[in-house]
Parts: sequence; C-alpha cells; structure tokens
Amino acid sequence: MAFIKPFKALRPKNDLAEKVAALPYDVMSTEEAVQMAAGNPYSFLHISRPEIDLPAAVDIHSEPVYVQGRANLARFMGEGILTQGERECYYVYRQKMGGITQTGLVVCAGVDDYQGGTIKKHELTRADKEEDRVKHIDYLDANDEPVFYTYKNDPTITALIAETTTGAPVYDFTTDDGVSHTLWLVAEQERIEQLTSRFAAIPTLYVADGHHRSAAASRVRDLRKAQNPAHTGNEEYNYFLTVIFPDNEMNIMPYNRVVKDLNGLSITEFMARVGEKFDISPLSAPLKPERRHQFGMYLGGKWYELLAKEGSFLESDAVARLDVSILQDNLLSPILGVRNPRTDQRIHFVGGIRGLDELVRMVNSGEHEVAFALYPTSIKELMELADADKIMPPKSTWFEPKLRSGLFVHLLK
Repeated sequence: MAFIKPFKALRPKNDLAEKVAALPYDVMSTEEAVQMAAGNPYSFLHISRPEIDLPAAVDIHSEPVYVQGRANLARFMGEGILTQGERECYYVYRQKMGGITQTGLVVCAGVDDYQGGTIKKHELTRADKEEDRVKHIDYLDANDEPVFYTYKNDPTITALIAETTTGAPVYDFTTDDGVSHTLWLVAEQERIEQLTSRFAAIPTLYVADGHHRSAAASRVRDLRKAQNPAHTGNEEYNYFLTVIFPDNEMNIMPYNRVVKDLNGLSITEFMARVGEKFDISPLSAPLKPERRHQFGMYLGGKWYELLAKEGSFLESDAVARLDVSILQDNLLSPILGVRNPRTDQRIHFVGGIRGLDELVRMVNSGEHEVAFALYPTSIKELMELADADKIMPPKSTWFEPKLRSGLFVHLLK
C-alpha cells in the first residue's frame, strides 16, 4: 500500500507564482539557467541552481554553491516571496500543453515506501548526481523540487481530484513555453482523509522522473536518523515532496542521442558496420520515428532510416526489446564504443521536447558526429519492467510537460 501525507507547503505569494516558477534543475545547463533567471530576482533557479549567483568559474558541486542555495532560500522566506501554510494540506496540480492535460496530487511520500519497494524504480542513479542532490537537500533543509511519480489509474481518486478542481485555484498562469499551470488547495479534512485512505489501497507507485531526488531523500533521512537519538519515524525528514499522476495521463517523449565521433571509423566503414544489424534507407527529410524498432540517423548532413533487422534483438526479453536497448546493444556499444552510456563523455542525451532541429544543430556545429532519433518508450513498458524489478538503460524516458519548481517546497523541519 502507498502511504502519503499532507504537509505545510512553502509557497509563493499568489501574485509572484509565475515569476517564481522555474523548470527543474536538471533540464538545463548553468549557462541556460543564468539566461532564464536574468532580471528576475524571484526565479526559483536562485535556489535550485544557486551557482548562477556565484562567479562563473565556481565548481557547481562545491560547498559555496550549496551554502548559496541555503542563503537564497532564507532570503525568499525572509522577504515573504515564499511563505509556509498554517495547516497540512494536499494540493492538486494541473498542467496543459497543447492537447495534453495531466492532473496530479502534490503530497509527501514516505522514505519507508521507497526503501521497502512500494515505490518502484526503473533506472539506476549516478553516484555523482546522487551525492549532489544529497548535499543540496541537506544544506537547504528542504525538498525544493518534487519527484514525479505515477500509479495505475484509480477512478475513485480521479473523482476526488475532479471535485477539488471545481473550486477556485490558488494559482493559474501560462509560462512562456505555452504550458498552463493551475494549483488548487485541498484543505478539507474529510477530503484529505479520503485521498489518504484511497492511496493506501494503491499497491505500487512508480518513479517516472526523479530517481536521483528519490535516492537523495532516502539518504538524507538516514543521515538525519543517525544524528537524532530521539528519532521516532514521524519527523518531516522521513517524507519527501512528490507529485503523483495517473498512468493514463502520462506523456512520454523520446530521449534522443548524439555522439561526438565515429570511434575512429570513416563514414563508409561506419555505415557498413551499421548495415549488419539495421536496414538503412537514405531520406530526403528528417525522420521522427513513428513505430517501435525504427530509428532516424543524422550523419554527414543527411538523414537515414534505420530498421532493426529480425534476430538483432530478443523480442521475448522486456529490456532487450526496448528501442534504447536495441540501439545501445547493436550500434552504440559495438560500433561506436559507448559501452557505458551512464559515464561515457562522448555521448549526449537530448530530450524529445527539443525536436529534431536540435539534433541537426548539434551535429552541424562540429561538436558531434552523429545523432539518433528514437521512438518513445511507453508507460506500459516502464511499469512492466519496474514490476519485474528490472532496470532500463539510462535516459530511456523523457516526460513532458515538466513540473515547475518553486510552487511548493517541503521543509524538513
């Protein structure tokens, strides 16, 4: 069963919500964060990416960065940009992007559920990124950005949330990328108890986006527990910030790949090797794959269609038949030498929201040699693998729209 609890969120004043709201910390570079926050002292990036307020030469994983984040959070609280609610509540968060609408419940999930397996994972974490989030959360004394979870749609929960959205929202705005963000308060004790009880009947939650934040929250709890001889298990550090969406509203986009070089091969040699496992067809226009096992490849100023040949992968293996696995096992590793995509600096991952033009730009810039466009992994595939306790290759899923940070913060004290 899934345990959730309400909490006293730290939130922006109503008239500042749009200025505070920011994209998640991990979808941008430091340079992009600087540009996004330029001229906006209210941007939550001052907290989630505090290096933007320090000299450009600073190591983004050094202590001054974490200290700056803590100071910026204190400033936001001291100036009343963020204020804490007086009572524990849930919140309903709706996003609309084009024809996509997703409505989730903002809650605190339990570290015990994460450590005990009620919350299912599908990716491994990188030690350096996990350590960065541990320090960030520990210095802030807060979960400043939510983890993105999903669950198998439950009509009762959907109805309870729908009833909440008939009331007046506390926030309702549209960001520059055309995504609308609406937030409702769930303050009625009866509704809170109904939602808590109903989620207790949900057997499993699934990490959609936020494996590093989840792992870091777990480690911070263990640190705090070890430091607290009077630990009871009810302290706020036992819980972490989460937004939970039903699986039937999840939108997954492809996670594309670009590689810096051809691993010492000429284009002719490379194409010959690729042709051993893929049928190759030259194209006159960019290819956005429309079905499983179809790939677009941009090389030497030209687009090609790659179709995985029969027998090049094991269809009965849930991991091996993923398109990200087919590309990794038949091309990226044996031909381009990218044997560990989690650590190899020659490969770069590009979220589908950036489109095919970004792949072309990255190759045409001369910084990369070849790009691959993939068909997106499905939410069904993600859940099946997580239920089987199997792990996807890194960067298998890109969820859109992205949750905005800064609309709700969970303080650990």
